[in-house]
Amino acid sequence: MDQYRLDLHGEQLLAEYRQQLPLYEQLQQIVMQKLGELIRQSGIEVNSMEARIKGEASLVGKIQRKGSKYATLMDITDIFGARIITFYNEDVDRIASMAEQLFDIDWPNSVDKRKMHDFDSFGYNSLHYICSLPKSLYEDPQHPELNKIRFELQMRTALQHVWSAIQHDIGYKSEIETPQEYHRNLSRLAGMLELADNEFSRIRTAITDYRRRAQALVKDGHLEEVLLDGDTFRSYLAQHPFEKLNRQIASITQAELQETNLLPYLGILKQIGMKTLADVERMHQENFEDAYQLALFQLGSTDIDILSESVGLQNLCIVHILKSGGGKPGLVTLFNAVNGNNYAQNEALASIVFEQASRLSFMSK
Repeated sequence: MDQYRLDLHGEQLLAEYRQQLPLYEQLQQIVMQKLGELIRQSGIEVNSMEARIKGEASLVGKIQRKGSKYATLMDITDIFGARIITFYNEDVDRIASMAEQLFDIDWPNSVDKRKMHDFDSFGYNSLHYICSLPKSLYEDPQHPELNKIRFELQMRTALQHVWSAIQHDIGYKSEIETPQEYHRNLSRLAGMLELADNEFSRIRTAITDYRRRAQALVKDGHLEEVLLDGDTFRSYLAQHPFEKLNRQIASITQAELQETNLLPYLGILKQIGMKTLADVERMHQENFEDAYQLALFQLGSTDIDILSESVGLQNLCIVHILKSGGGKPGLVTLFNAVNGNNYAQNEALASIVFEQASRLSFMSK
């Protein structure tokens, strides 16, 4: 202990730390497990969850600076600290609510630094809770002191964390210690990052609202009002619009339908002129019978017993391309999009399908 040149009280705190270190390690394991479980159940995607126990040298520095403030080791609330970094501001609040459910919060010593409105305070905009384990969450009869140890839980966004790390790296502390020119530039950058943080949240909320509106419109059949994009196409597919055609095609050979992902068709649908879900539905209705007749020609003399659920949509696209004058090149583009860029194989497949379709009545209309 002499190596640190601590006074008697400091030596007592350090000895207590060394004795209690296994308890802090146990506390860390419990806290991160309980928090992790609740966050996973909530579905919140976090950037990271970090935890650390203050090392001996770091603790000694704290004791040397502020040792007189602490009667016992229990008064030092950041020996164990956890940090959760989210992507969005509102998720900080959600995780804070979870912490309030799990832990006892020492409110007088907890700080919401996000409410400090200094124009250059963005880098410090963390929410800091001082917590302890309630017995209702975890109790070890052999170590009742586990429920008395307080620890620090920091919650912040990824941008706030990056800014804080940069500040620490460049040694930025205050206007007094930084030339005015650099202070002004850093403050301006802090404002830009805070604006970006808020804008990410606003955009996420807007996209969520858009998806909900689109889903409601699809469910109610108002397809004319719904632009074709990845989100709306997923909502449309969730209604199983091609199921009737698929089952009719499968009945040709009493085949089993194999589930598959139809999202790769989004690009080709856009390429062949579909702008709204109503356009896709019109193509579906107008080409239903011809798509079935093409499948009948292709499968009628076979004993195929497994078919992909893409068969109906693919044949609808084939019929639409050929009716629109896209010819064999249009079929090659289709097969490149859905089968990958094996050009020789797709060229051969396009030739076969074009030959098959040319024998059917819809090609002569």
